[in-house]
Amino acid sequence: MLASPETRPDRRPSIVICAYDVADGGWDAVEDLSGAIWHPAGARTVPVAAGEPAHLAELLSDHLRDADCRAVLLVGRTHRSDGFRVQMRAENRSLDGAHRLSETGPALARATAPVAEMVRALKDAGLAADASSDDEDDAGGFLLYSILSALPDDADVPAVGLLRAPAGVGQIMLDKGVRAAAAAIARHLSPLPRARAT
Repeated sequence: MLASPETRPDRRPSIVICAYDVADGGWDAVEDLSGAIWHPAGARTVPVAAGEPAHLAELLSDHLRDADCRAVLLVGRTHRSDGFRVQMRAENRSLDGAHRLSETGPALARATAPVAEMVRALKDAGLAADASSDDEDDAGGFLLYSILSALPDDADVPAVGLLRAPAGVGQIMLDKGVRAAAAAIARHLSPLPRARAT
């Protein structure tokens, strides 16, 4: 007897999406009037609400310890561009920028998300976009470095990236950008092994 769709294990990996700025409304995870959460093809979306940066870094790292979670997409704003920016790296610095976040960590941590594919997906969606190594004066770089530096040293590295939307862009365009970037990440995620399916 075949399992019904309701009882069949969901073998899609999860992608955590977090708009980290408490003062910003963030992206809208709801797909339509049904109230259903939007999911990119081949993955499940796990929305995480904004919060205090140090706590948020721990929470997002905890998500990545779950074998089903294969990606984290941080969402913030850029004040240096009129287009979307995918941040390629983060500096080893404290939230206030006064000192190093980790005395033993590398000076830079590179995003593991597919940056070129994310930029291409944004452009294909009709949005201006580029990739940048520049950090900005918010919690984004702190979170990106914190999460990347907490990853275990193993070959199966999850995709971790930071998408910055233009400061003045409205909700519809923000949602469009987040979904395009998340879909690009999801295309690189393989289905979960049967033993991991829940």
